[in-house]
Amino acid sequence: MKPVIGLAVGRGTGAEVAAVFERVLGGLARLHGTEIGVLRSPRTYHSYVSLRAEAAAEAVRRLTEEDADHYEHFCRTQAALGTRAVFRTAINAQSLYLVRQRLQAVKVDALPVGDGSTLLLVRDQAQGFYTGENHHGDGVIRRTMEFSRDLTEKVLDYAVERARHQWPGQGPARIVMAYKFHLLDGALDAWVTDIAARYDIPVGLYQPDTVNRNLITHGFPDRTVVVAGNEWADIMHVVLLDRFGADRQENRCTENVHLHPAVLGLTEYQTVHGSADDLEGLDRVNPVATIRAAAAIAQRYGGCAGAVGQVERALAQLTDRGVGTPDTGGGHSTSGVVDALLEALGSGEAAETAPPAAGGANAPAVAVRADAS
Repeated sequence: MKPVIGLAVGRGTGAEVAAVFERVLGGLARLHGTEIGVLRSPRTYHSYVSLRAEAAAEAVRRLTEEDADHYEHFCRTQAALGTRAVFRTAINAQSLYLVRQRLQAVKVDALPVGDGSTLLLVRDQAQGFYTGENHHGDGVIRRTMEFSRDLTEKVLDYAVERARHQWPGQGPARIVMAYKFHLLDGALDAWVTDIAARYDIPVGLYQPDTVNRNLITHGFPDRTVVVAGNEWADIMHVVLLDRFGADRQENRCTENVHLHPAVLGLTEYQTVHGSADDLEGLDRVNPVATIRAAAAIAQRYGGCAGAVGQVERALAQLTDRGVGTPDTGGGHSTSGVVDALLEALGSGEAAETAPPAAGGANAPAVAVRADAS
């Protein structure tokens, strides 16, 4: 039975990003002589800019809830069907965080920090000051949120297990937690102390400014796991990419792993960049992050062994040739970059580990249908 990947599309440049994803996923599937199904959500989710077109806050609140409810249902349905991965373009953050809270999501990114060392960033998206609900009064918005001991333990347990996979045979050397715990009456501190007693590695809970001071002074040693609340990680993810020279956010994709039992095992892939509504319809959005997401999904879930390496070699060829969108200093359109990438993949120059199977361009690729839920 062919693997099926979920696809959720938002407004702004979402349609263009989704087209890039399907083209690259299809190209990799053909290269490997296989077929990967794509099941698209029938709803186009709002971006923040598209919601701002609504005049009344009540309409924005209603559409935000509708988007969140629909996307949550889509994810739960995919998990029940056995789908293991969803690619999602950028959608309105308020809807997204409602889903992340309900499905208990963490964002994961492994960042090189020099000399062959790696930092594992695990961003706790399921609780804290970004989550919660708004209550509107007369000129006042009250936002309620919560922290949970059980959820904190679940996030830490996942971080430790993920780190063992990241560094097999060694595991993590330390866990650094960046949270605004001084605002929580000592409860989070007490929870972490109790939970950390079960691990055989040091766990330190720090204020975000202390983490930043230590980062500036000492950096992060190898095999450090940073578990962070959104308040720090949302801003610092891009800063860490720049600090360690890992990449620009426009070129990077990340994983959102859901820890709720109903969707356990479902991983959502996204670009680090947002919806870029100002570029909608111009064929100018940088496709590199989406290309990398398609490669990761094809390799991990689509049976395309070596796809990530093949795509990285093809991207390197494009860089050497000066092929890129205007934000990278190039003069190519989105579709032009993808055309060049697929040509490089199809030429065999970037396909050292898995040449095209018999059947070539006529081999099965991507089958797309809409989710009827």
